[in-house]
Amino acid sequence: MQKFWHYRSYFFIGFLALVTAAIWVAVFAATPSGVLTVAVLDVGQGDSIYIESPTGQQLVIDGGPGSALLHALPDVMPIGDRSLDAIVETHPDADHISGFVELLARYSVELFIKPGIEKDTATARALERGVADKKIPTYLARRGMWLELGGGAELRILYPDRDVSHTTKTNDGGVVARLVYGKTTVLFMADVSSAVESRLVLLDGSGLKSDILKVAHHGSKYSSASAFISTVSPAAAVISVGKNSYGHPTDQALSRLAAYSGEILRTDQAGTIVFVSDGKNFVRTR
Repeated sequence: MQKFWHYRSYFFIGFLALVTAAIWVAVFAATPSGVLTVAVLDVGQGDSIYIESPTGQQLVIDGGPGSALLHALPDVMPIGDRSLDAIVETHPDADHISGFVELLARYSVELFIKPGIEKDTATARALERGVADKKIPTYLARRGMWLELGGGAELRILYPDRDVSHTTKTNDGGVVARLVYGKTTVLFMADVSSAVESRLVLLDGSGLKSDILKVAHHGSKYSSASAFISTVSPAAAVISVGKNSYGHPTDQALSRLAAYSGEILRTDQAGTIVFVSDGKNFVRTR
């Protein structure tokens, strides 16, 4: 009995050491890093972007298809963290919102932002029901609004600039946003077409220039027009894409991106793509 107790004591001490180590790992992981993190998640054929501000505020733009978000998110969030300050639906297509339905069952969310496009599908209804059941404050995204993320970082809404509730082209009612931190910028283009790109060039001109571009509509031939890409002139163009029957990314889009941007990155080739910014420069960490 005495011998067994010694072994059990050593096991208990070892167990306490592991628990203590895990607690400290969680504490350090949850401590604000002072840098901005942007992760384009590998969710297959869809979109989902995780953003963490210099002060630790966290949001997700789009939820991707199926349950892919639930598998990708823990890989970039602090250990054990199950809360988000905001989620943004760019438009109610299933490859952009399905993951949010399951996310709401497992994570707490403080704010829901959407364009207000009406779409009568089972997935869209399930998301609206989940937001209502959790009593999450909801806001319509409109040009001129912005979200303060802390530490000087903010997410500025560039589009839509009008009521899009009854639009028949859900892609062209999507939320376009520009993330700004110090001198560094990221432009998120949802699934909008070249028609919206042209409108933004007219409205913002050189103000669209950004370090990183999340390419519209997974590299569709109907987006990423030459005039738009040359205006943004990104150092990195990121395409969120997976196995699909649409031919995404198309040769046309890739050719235009190659002509007017720097590095082209794809989640189907690189997996989750992560950048961090100190307010002066972006560095790719993954």
